[in-house]
Amino acid sequence: MTDEATTVRPARLLSNANRNLARHRIWTWTLPALAARLPDGRTVRTCEGAGACASLCFARVGSYQFPAVKARHIRNLQFVVDDLDGWELAMAQELSHQRFRAAAVRVHDSGDFFSDEYLCAWLRIMAATPGTRFYAYTKELPRFRRLVEPKSPPNFRWVYSLGSVHDAALRPGDRVADVFAEESDIAAAGFHSQAECDLLAVDGPAPVGMSANALPHLKRRQGRRTFGQLQADQDGRTYRPAAFRTIDHA
Repeated sequence: MTDEATTVRPARLLSNANRNLARHRIWTWTLPALAARLPDGRTVRTCEGAGACASLCFARVGSYQFPAVKARHIRNLQFVVDDLDGWELAMAQELSHQRFRAAAVRVHDSGDFFSDEYLCAWLRIMAATPGTRFYAYTKELPRFRRLVEPKSPPNFRWVYSLGSVHDAALRPGDRVADVFAEESDIAAAGFHSQAECDLLAVDGPAPVGMSANALPHLKRRQGRRTFGQLQADQDGRTYRPAAFRTIDHA
């Protein structure tokens, strides 16, 4: 923990700069992808469950790496790491504003629930903000099994992202999302696109599919395989998408 006077406190925590999300009244909270070095030299791993997805992560390229954007995400992480109680209070206060009533918050469009303490802070925030919906894509399967699945806030829904080191532990009935090389591949595989609205990831039919980042070098690296297929290849498993069926996180 750092002294309160030196703790970085971003002026506003949530963003609606993504136009595709903003048109559906979706706000986002963002951390750096995979890992980040804080100004004092500490390195914090933010995506412990990342597997095959790591080398194809959209948040490690493009606009996420613009200096001002990257600096903001690092400030977010430093606030959480150095003053979790202060961050929780600041987030709860921000969410009390009228603009978040009946809106949705996507927890992480980059990064993940990297510690038990951080996840539990989010669960308390959600429980204290019943007028706002929260949702997340996550690869932190063991952590969610322990801390979320037994009793989650009613205004929180999630989907497990394939391409994780924990993919082999997924069960039939878990709600999952996979990343496809092309939008046209999604329906052919028996998945359901969330392209029309990101909330379909948790509200629409499952399993969920999305198309990969359009950057040419990432598309070449991925080829025609999905993130789930790439992870199964790494694990020496057979990829069986038909095993996944939707369930409600009630």
